[in-house]
Formats: sequence, C-alpha cells, structure tokens
Amino acid sequence: MKKYMELLILTVMLIFSTSSAFSMTLKIATLAPAGTSWMNEMKKGANEITKRTDGRVKLKFYPGGVMGNDKSVHRKIRIGQLHGGAFTSGGLSHAYPDIQALSLPMLFRSFDEVDYVRSKIDPLLKQNIEDNGFVLLGISEGGFARILSQARLTDLESIRKSKVWIPEGDQLVQSTFNTLGISPVSLPVSDVFTGLQTGLIETVTVNPTAAIAFQWHSNMSYMTETPVIYIIGTLAIKKKVFDKLSNGDQAIVRDEIDRVFKRMDIINRSDNQKAASALQNQGIEFVKPTENELTRWRQLSDQAVKTMIASGSFSQTMYEVVNRHLTDFRNR
Repeated sequence: MKKYMELLILTVMLIFSTSSAFSMTLKIATLAPAGTSWMNEMKKGANEITKRTDGRVKLKFYPGGVMGNDKSVHRKIRIGQLHGGAFTSGGLSHAYPDIQALSLPMLFRSFDEVDYVRSKIDPLLKQNIEDNGFVLLGISEGGFARILSQARLTDLESIRKSKVWIPEGDQLVQSTFNTLGISPVSLPVSDVFTGLQTGLIETVTVNPTAAIAFQWHSNMSYMTETPVIYIIGTLAIKKKVFDKLSNGDQAIVRDEIDRVFKRMDIINRSDNQKAASALQNQGIEFVKPTENELTRWRQLSDQAVKTMIASGSFSQTMYEVVNRHLTDFRNR
C-alpha cells in the first residue's frame, strides 16, 4: 500500500510538472488598434492555437500602443514583462538590420514586383533573424506608404519646406531623408496625431489604411499616387521564450500564425485599396511627381541605402540579393 501511494504521488507530480513546463501565455504588444482587421485575425489565430495545444499555449495581446512605442516594448521584452510584439521593419532593425530589406526607399514599383521578391526574401529573413534572438512568426503586407500632406508636394524642394514626420528610431528613413536634404521631425507613432493637430508636423509617409485608422487624414489635403516605401508588419517573439515551448507546440504556433499572416496579406491589400478610394471620396487629392522627379528620388534613395551599407546599418550582401531578384523579375 505504501509503495502504491508513493507511486501515485510520483505520477501526479510528474503530470503537473510536465504540464506546467509547457504551459505559457505569450504576451504581445502591438500598435494596431482594437477592432482592426489585424487584431481580429490575430485573435482568431490565438484561439486556434489555444484549441490545438489543449490550452498549453495562449496569446495575450496589448493593442493600441498601450505598452508604449517600439523602444518601450523592446525594453519590456528584455525584462520579461512582454514576450514579443508586432513591429514594422524599423521596429526590429536594431536586432536585425537586414529586416529592412523589403522596405528600402523607392524599391518597388508594383505589387507584382513585391510578390515575386517576397517569395524569395521572406524565408531568408525568418531564418536569419533567429541568429539575432528573435523568432519571426510572420511577415505581412502593410502596403505602399505614400506622402500624405497638408500642402501639394510633388518635388523635393516643396517637401524640404514642409515639417515632415519620421518614426522614432527608424534609421533607414532617417538616412534616406538626410540624403534627400529633408530635416524631419522624429516622433513615436502615438504622438503623430497630436503633432498634426498642433502644427509640429505637416506631412507623414503612411499607407491609406493606417492614415484612416489613426485619423491622420483629418486635416490633410494631398496624397501621392507614387509609392515611397513598402511597409511590412511582423510578429516577433523572443527566441529564448519561444524555445521553452515543446517542439510540437512550436510547430502549431508557427503554422497558425503563418495562416493568419497569409490571410492578412490578402486582407491588407484589399483594405488599402478601399482606404485609398475612401480618402479620395473625402476630398484628398492624389498627385503624382513627374518622371524626371521620380528618377531623382530613386537615385537619391539608392545613395541613402549605400550610405547605410557603408556605416554598417545594412548589409551589402542583402542589398545585392534583393536587387538580383528584382532585376530577374524586371528582365522576365
């Protein structure tokens, strides 16, 4: 009887220790407001993960920037208050500079180019970032960012006279604007609306969906037709945390988030097209620089990237890989 009780106690202890070892709630911050397509899809994915892992893995989201800007989120990840976040490429560039490969200025001219290059580059980015301490569970399209402004801006001279916003800590955008001769105002995303209201800034580079979601369009009159930067959204988890999950649960999380991000690629492209139409219907005039001006922008943007490469902020190897795939597509 004594041996039976000892065996029973040992069995119970093993059951509890095993279940607790693999049970985790991943706490994830995002700037995306509650109720947006991104949040709705992520919640669906989170529910599927919980269901498929029998409750061992849960995802808890903190939307709307309640955890602060990217800098604050990364600090909270370091101390364990958070386990990951949804970031643009700029938000992850300090950990892995080449994550900006898809968001180089004036890189893409069409969605066909985007789709081809991403099919080659996405797997490479996911693989390489793990050597830098993060697991990149998904990359989704944020869309083409365009210049949204209070004044009509179709050349560099007029842009240089405007108060232009750039995201706080985004070295790629900072370098690009410096090369273009633009003196930008650096602010966290959470402060942009107030900055527009007070006149601290007059011009932003943003995709149509975000312009409406954050209400940045309310005092604006013009948006460029020409895409300036292709924005990506990512979901990154600290690798040390993710590695605590069992191999089976890791596979489930990767699979479900991958499904979500594939859906988001489709949804975001459609949402941006609808948002662009909505902006036009609300009186925003879409303007286009001349071909000569666009050539000038592209040349200076390429100089900015080369400056980043020279400073070690972006790798020559990744630059060559991206351009090789882009050239291959354009020569087809």
